[in-house]
Amino acid sequence: MIVLDAAEVASGVGERERFIGSAHRILADLVRGGAALGWVEPPGREEVAGLVDDLLGAARVGDAALRAAFLGGRLVGLGYWRRYARPTHRPHADLEKLAVDASAHGRGVGRALTAALVADARGAGIEVLTLDARGDNAGALRLYGSLGFTEYGRLPDFVAVGERRYDKVFCMLDLRRA
Repeated sequence: MIVLDAAEVASGVGERERFIGSAHRILADLVRGGAALGWVEPPGREEVAGLVDDLLGAARVGDAALRAAFLGGRLVGLGYWRRYARPTHRPHADLEKLAVDASAHGRGVGRALTAALVADARGAGIEVLTLDARGDNAGALRLYGSLGFTEYGRLPDFVAVGERRYDKVFCMLDLRRA
């Protein structure tokens, strides 16, 4: 497995479009399967393109990081964090998305992506990295806990998916102590 900074991946001629197409496929397939990635319906290709372009722009000035994981030359995962915009919160960032293609689950992709994003956050001077996960996502919560994230809050039955309700779990990694 190879984990790269997405700016490296999307910089060549035609590479941006290929990356966006693969990222769109992963995100849309996961959301279609019920993954809690912030969309109720699968995102459109243009929405994913806008997200990638926004993240790459923010990464150029140190306000975000976007990582991509490849197995056998195929994009199988992506994740990113974004720095909080308010001046008093600039040393903090939120790990907003971590998406791993279902075909690559259990192969260490999520762990490698998260570790790379934590390292990027440290390098950018982030003091506290936060994230949230749906309460039924036990695998993700175990992964984050194993990497040093701790739960700091929970909103019971906050996430609605049809008639079902799930807790929203907030986690943090204090990089000042690491």
